[in-house]
Amino acid sequence: MKKLILLGLSLFLVLSFTCTASSKTLKVGLDADPVSLDPQVQLSGGMLQLSHWVFDPLVRWTQELTFEPRLATKWERINEYRVRFYLRKDVKFHSGNPFTAKDVKWSFDRMKKSVDFKGLLEPFVGVGIVDDFTVDVVTTKPYALLLNMATYFFAMDSKFYTGTDKTGQPKDACVKFTHTFANGNESGTGAFVVEKFEQGVVLEMKRFKNYWDTKSPGNVDKFILTPIKEDATRVAALLSGDVDFIAPVPPTNFKGIESNSKVDLVTISGGRIITFQMNQDRVKAFKDARVRQAICYAVNNAGIVKKIMKGTATVAAQQGPAGYVGYKASLKPRFDLKKAKALMKKAGYADGFEITMMAPNNRYVNDAKIAEATAQMLSKIGIKVNLKTMPKAQYWDEFDKRSADMMMIGWHSDTEDSGNFTEFLGMCYNKDTGYGQYNSGAYCNPKVDKLVIDAQSETDLDKRGKMLQKVEQILYDEAAFLPFHWQNHAYGAKKNFKIKPILNAMNFPYFGDLVIE
Repeated sequence: MKKLILLGLSLFLVLSFTCTASSKTLKVGLDADPVSLDPQVQLSGGMLQLSHWVFDPLVRWTQELTFEPRLATKWERINEYRVRFYLRKDVKFHSGNPFTAKDVKWSFDRMKKSVDFKGLLEPFVGVGIVDDFTVDVVTTKPYALLLNMATYFFAMDSKFYTGTDKTGQPKDACVKFTHTFANGNESGTGAFVVEKFEQGVVLEMKRFKNYWDTKSPGNVDKFILTPIKEDATRVAALLSGDVDFIAPVPPTNFKGIESNSKVDLVTISGGRIITFQMNQDRVKAFKDARVRQAICYAVNNAGIVKKIMKGTATVAAQQGPAGYVGYKASLKPRFDLKKAKALMKKAGYADGFEITMMAPNNRYVNDAKIAEATAQMLSKIGIKVNLKTMPKAQYWDEFDKRSADMMMIGWHSDTEDSGNFTEFLGMCYNKDTGYGQYNSGAYCNPKVDKLVIDAQSETDLDKRGKMLQKVEQILYDEAAFLPFHWQNHAYGAKKNFKIKPILNAMNFPYFGDLVIE
């Protein structure tokens, strides 16, 4: 009997060890975590990352900036206003409900009501159901970027989000910064199911056992995301082995990670522009283009890239980087302190004035340091800056309120071309269409708006590019915003975590496809 007990115990230990050894856990340390489990409540990088882990889009970007099928297996243009998508069959939501065309239409209709997505979806009429696994996406006009936009059509479980919650509120409510059913509950088709979510503390997920993508090489069984706001703490967590993957890696720590034999540093080119906007509604002087130009001439953005970014970014003078439709090579950075002072004098502000400035301190690489350097540079032309920096979680609420005279914002084009920058950052604010949603500077030029809207319908890419180049030239001439640089993406990971294949220019790591060796 004793031998049988010992044999049983040995077998138990062997089986337990085998199970543990084959289980792959991913521990991630990011500078911030998602603000919600609702993929439509906020248009931000953190929320779009979550969407790719828990939900699925119709199509998604590849590293080569082409499109690959996800919930749609193929697509075809029916006419200049309509594209037909053929959907995957036998896909299950985390709730167990089957995925059908009804969920695509329901999700799109809900997304179009979201404050953050209004501007993005303005060119669309809606989604029409052809049959259970076929939908037509219809636009109001010929639209060159329909497939680009389909990368944002994430399917939500219409049955799961229908009805009322225990408080009597509708489950499909889409509201920021408050309790809603969708903010705290999810049912997507993605690789991971949320087990625990405490915003600002931890996000724990497990692999969805009925995940449709059986061809995915990903072998992560458990995914734990911990927000680590401080750069030094985040890097230390990777080097000590407390986490397996971190982002971003600050430029000052590149050498330390590269010299460590247990981890890898991986960098890829990014298209996120870092800017400050000058609020013309709050500061009378900002209405004068000469003052805005003086600010652009006073700020040495090339020096910031060299000294603060340690050369790990590209100096910018416009919104879209080289390679984007609309990029204009003739637009150059314009640091010239003498000219800046002359412009201030011509505008009647030789003695300067005082302003408030706000920036996050954990959203963009070295964001607080950039803001501090900018404040010092502006003091040289008589502009006294009262600067306040704060964590990302607090900053976006202040940004939405337009709480300061100059506010920092970074933007990665949702459509991977320069038109999207202007739609959100440079067009006249329109609460009905959503255009200018993140234009905290209140810059408004109807000519710019017309060019951008006309470009949306221009399917000839050469003509479209020339139209968007005109937009970039106008924004440059009128100093609509203060440009700094385009950020590179930098990641650190243990060597047995093969992260390079899952990275992309959008900074949405596809952790569902991650292989741990």
